[in-house]
Amino acid sequence: MKAHPMAGDVIIAAMLAALESISLFAHVGGVHPVAYWLVGLGLLGPLVIRRRDPLLAAYLILAAGFGQLLTHGPSADGVDVRIRVGDIALGIALYTTVAYVGRRQGALYVVWLTIGTAAWASWRMDLPQSILPTLVIVVIFAFCWVLGEFSGARRAYHLEVERRLALLETERDQQARIAVGQERARIARELHDVVAHAVSVIVVHADGAAYAVRSKPEVAERAIHTISATGREALTELRRLLGVLRSDEGETDRTPQPGTQSISDLAERVRATGVPVRLDLTGELDDLPAGVGLGIYRIVQEALTNTIKHAGPGAKAAVQVRRVGDRVELDISDIGPGIPRHGLTAGGNGLIGMRERANVFGGTLQAGPHADGGWRVRAVLPVTTA
Repeated sequence: MKAHPMAGDVIIAAMLAALESISLFAHVGGVHPVAYWLVGLGLLGPLVIRRRDPLLAAYLILAAGFGQLLTHGPSADGVDVRIRVGDIALGIALYTTVAYVGRRQGALYVVWLTIGTAAWASWRMDLPQSILPTLVIVVIFAFCWVLGEFSGARRAYHLEVERRLALLETERDQQARIAVGQERARIARELHDVVAHAVSVIVVHADGAAYAVRSKPEVAERAIHTISATGREALTELRRLLGVLRSDEGETDRTPQPGTQSISDLAERVRATGVPVRLDLTGELDDLPAGVGLGIYRIVQEALTNTIKHAGPGAKAAVQVRRVGDRVELDISDIGPGIPRHGLTAGGNGLIGMRERANVFGGTLQAGPHADGGWRVRAVLPVTTA
């Protein structure tokens, strides 16, 4: 277990006080005993709080140093205390100021130490006698300054490392939240594609079956079979998506993902709703990457779903999927007297999903009304960058 820094400061002060107490066994000359002990307390006592309040501790020690200068004179018949063990506290205070406060405050403290040292050498000591002690004091203070610089730089480095680690942890958490949000958006698009298409087909067939149940029972029966097949397919895909959400390891039993080979079945289901679909598949589409195939299927599915929902009765659709070299071109258009679809260009979920699927593979997508009065979706998906 790591000891508290203040405990170390208490130990340092206690050790210096123990060395100071040696003077109890000798006659102290040149100073009154009360002044001697008050100065000693002023030099060593602030060491206990030097980390908590470095500047306060440093200037309390400096004040005690000037008190020593004024009260501790030469002695002819006792221990000379013009230099005492407790004076090392001035160097410790300099080190603490440089390490924990900064160079500017440290330089100001050095100015006061220089003034005190010069006054001590010229007033309390004789000139030839003061040269060597003054040099020793200067060396000690210089060493304390260098040690403070080193400790301060190391402390600043550790603080910067801790700050960067905290920043990296925050960034990691943000990236995790962003990834979760993106995954939720992807699953939401998948659910939208599955549910919107399936429900649109089911609603159209259910309406048709309701009208034809008495007059044309065979038509109603085919419509009900289509509703059943569409519902089962939608349930299968929903189970797959929900299985991904529930699985901790991301591995579940999954049905094969739809791709370009499933576009023909998709067109048949749309034709069964009463919307004629002209399908044109050109080029080598079977060997496309699975992700690109799924993206193509979902774009076509969403475009035809919008045709069912918005184009109205009598609508026709044309789907062209063509692979040209290293890219796949999609062109899905419809013609019908349906309601305007200006709201789709404002960023409906379906259009956003189609555009995002194209952007994932580095492709482009354009959607909007065309000159013949219908709606057209055009997309280009590169294959080599998928």
